[in-house]
Amino acid sequence: MRNLKLDRIDRMLLDALQQDARLTTAELAELVNLSPSPCARRIRRLEQAGLITRYRAELDKLLLGLKVTLFLQVRLNKHQPQQVEAFEHAVHGMPEIIQCHSTSGRFDYLLQVVTTDIDSFEHWLRRFRQLDGVSAIDSSLATRTIKEHGPLPLTTQLSRYADK
Repeated sequence: MRNLKLDRIDRMLLDALQQDARLTTAELAELVNLSPSPCARRIRRLEQAGLITRYRAELDKLLLGLKVTLFLQVRLNKHQPQQVEAFEHAVHGMPEIIQCHSTSGRFDYLLQVVTTDIDSFEHWLRRFRQLDGVSAIDSSLATRTIKEHGPLPLTTQLSRYADK
């Protein structure tokens, strides 16, 4: 379904769902000026095409006691497929890591880690350093969050692929 044509209404639906995934079909239909049945069909088509991958709740880290956010740049000492796969598998098993990106440059990965406090982070870091293949870690403490969980820029990025 790579050749899915997105029109203005599709982009409006996707944008509205990014802002509030709890909107009912009737509310979405009203926002995009459709009746509920065609709106529901469009949403199903967007889900089936893989554009909507899941619906989830966004939680408040601070209220949950996760007061410390850190960013780690990680370098592996070897890049054989087994070592890379083992590292990435280990990352999936660590709930403190909420994002992991393979990167270019001096480091191989950029991780976002959340913990309750610096002591918890230090304890976690000791375990993390024991992963086979980790050769260097550079960490930065986030002092303040400016923007997080921003919606994808649908009106600028997807418009060049859409029907006008």
